[in-house]
Amino acid sequence: MARPLLKLQRYFRRKPVRFFSFIILYLTAGSLVFLHAGFTGQTTGSGRDPLAPETSNGASDGRGFSLIGRVFRETRRPMRRYGPPWLKSTTQDAAERGRGGDYTSGWNRALKGRNTKDPEEGRAKYIGCYIDDTQKRALRGASFFDYRKMTVFRCQDNCAERGYLYAGLEFGAECYCGHKIQAANSSESECNMECKGEKTNLCGGANRLSIYRLELSQESARRYGSAIFKGCFRKPDNITLALPVSTIIANMSVDKCVDFCTEKELSLAVLAGDYCRCGFPTPRFTLHEREDEELCLRRCPGEEFESCGTEEYFLVYQTQVQDNRCMDRRFLPARSKQLMALASFPGAGNTWARHLIELATGFYTGSYYFDGSLYNKGFKGERDHWRSGRTICIKTHESGKKEIEAFDSSILMIRNPYKALMAEFNRKYGGHIGFASQAHWRGKEWPEFVKNYAPWWASHTLDWLKYGKNVHVVHFEELKRDLFTHLKNMVLFLGLEVSEDRLLCVEGQKDGNFKRSGLRKLEYDPYTPEMRTAIDNLIKTVDSELKRRKLSGVPEEYRPR
Repeated sequence: MARPLLKLQRYFRRKPVRFFSFIILYLTAGSLVFLHAGFTGQTTGSGRDPLAPETSNGASDGRGFSLIGRVFRETRRPMRRYGPPWLKSTTQDAAERGRGGDYTSGWNRALKGRNTKDPEEGRAKYIGCYIDDTQKRALRGASFFDYRKMTVFRCQDNCAERGYLYAGLEFGAECYCGHKIQAANSSESECNMECKGEKTNLCGGANRLSIYRLELSQESARRYGSAIFKGCFRKPDNITLALPVSTIIANMSVDKCVDFCTEKELSLAVLAGDYCRCGFPTPRFTLHEREDEELCLRRCPGEEFESCGTEEYFLVYQTQVQDNRCMDRRFLPARSKQLMALASFPGAGNTWARHLIELATGFYTGSYYFDGSLYNKGFKGERDHWRSGRTICIKTHESGKKEIEAFDSSILMIRNPYKALMAEFNRKYGGHIGFASQAHWRGKEWPEFVKNYAPWWASHTLDWLKYGKNVHVVHFEELKRDLFTHLKNMVLFLGLEVSEDRLLCVEGQKDGNFKRSGLRKLEYDPYTPEMRTAIDNLIKTVDSELKRRKLSGVPEEYRPR
């Protein structure tokens, strides 16, 4: 063994150049192997392998090698990146940089050093210190504890995300939610325990709650435990057809009626005095004409702090039972030769509109792109090629003459640019239902984003109005305000018959899986006066063009004065 090594040593001693050449060759080969592994190890934006798509029950759907091969080709090639024409080269790099960061830590940093008792934050108002009884809680909704990191804002956010009106903190680490305070006031001096996660705020005391009223966004749901409060409504004309299941419950309470209707697998629990009635929203009982809640005030026999409605005015709650009348979805039975676009600026509610359209029509929507996270959330048309003709409409954020003229008709979604820009910024740096970190909002990313994307908000709308062949304009704010009417018009524009029962079912499940919490707002206005001046001018331009084409202008709520 020693003799061959000695010969090798003498060989390289005589030939030092060959020795160094061998070393360089070895290092080069290693570098190439490393780079190859890095490129082939990349995943799609969802962080999951699109070659193993899941069905609704989580199992592989096994569709066949030809489809898998097509998905492989589509997902391995560079993804099409939408954006304004002048940003095509720069936004791709920025997006790739944005995917790699850890944005959850930024959210944790945002929780620190905040004093949520300040009323000017517009997020929650401090009500006072209240007595809490372990046998009969003051707030009777959801609750959670954190004996290390509890903060006022964290409690408020968890309650707001579930749609409660009140959030209360106790013992420095306990959080309780509810939509009604069912206890008496106590002295402020008894709420004297610091929050475990922040020393600058007080989080109740021993059997004492520091309670805040949450300033929820308008669309946030009011809950009672697991049920969503829908409002006070007049008795329908034919009550036996409108609400076919009913019973008289001794010592009636909201919980008892909700539990009864849940057991009957019906989505509405209706308190009508001594009766508990159950059913689904139907044309006979649409839940569209709400009455003043004062008309429904009548104390429940089984709970002194609750109202149980009257014989003429009913209190309605939505149970956790899923209304399945609008849950079936499929591809079109015959391939369509007409391509229908669902076009919008990013952040203008395109994914939400797809969710509504799929529930209202029963057909899958497609996409100009491929997003694995959307596919895994149930948008099965996401994987089809956008020209397949198997989907009812195709999501796109593209603008420009060539891309627009590829479609035969289009639904154009327009949203308040101030909201749309912030929504897209959150999506870009935090995912579909995540949030950008404070570092991104306060750093150079936000001003650069507004500078590049705000003009695109206007040019996107103007391009579709100019080059679109048959355009149906839908304003995001109006769709939220009157979902039934505007969604009905969208279904008619798609050339389909309208099912009112199906639309009423959609109203009960309108949020889907892509809704951000209504409470997690910035502590400050991110728009500078210069930004607002520029954006207001863009709004005026779009408003004028809409009116010139005999269409309704932008909604009054964000039209510049």
